[in-house]
Amino acid sequence: MPIDESHDYAVWTAEWRGGMSADVSGRGHTVRVDEPPEFGGDDTGPMPTEMIVIALASCMCIAIAWAAGKRRVRLDDVKVHVRPYRAVGEPRHGAYDLWVESSTPAEDLDPVVELAARYCWVTNTIRNPPEIRYHLGAPDQGTPTNVERGA
Repeated sequence: MPIDESHDYAVWTAEWRGGMSADVSGRGHTVRVDEPPEFGGDDTGPMPTEMIVIALASCMCIAIAWAAGKRRVRLDDVKVHVRPYRAVGEPRHGAYDLWVESSTPAEDLDPVVELAARYCWVTNTIRNPPEIRYHLGAPDQGTPTNVERGA
């Protein structure tokens, strides 16, 4: 898949903090990620897999607000709820259920949600997963050394 490297996105960095936790930082923000005790962590933050769910819920919520403006639909409130489901026998999610809750009438909200789903970057990324390229060393050390590990 061709990629556009013209936009300079921030590099986010995860730094292990002991146990099963890491602090992830980028663009001046820091988020703690951890596993619950049953997976060896201290539950001081969301699990990495929950961060995917958080990204989906928040991106759709923001995309719905944007799409309502584009469609000139009054939107006084909106909540997006997401429930992940594990893929059978695989270490990944296999499905997500997403609910959109709003006082906006369903007949007005439906086309807004449809437009939002088309423009939500997280939805699009999950539906069409990107290539993942692994490198050794820090990102600012010149030409990266590729590590062939699959997609």
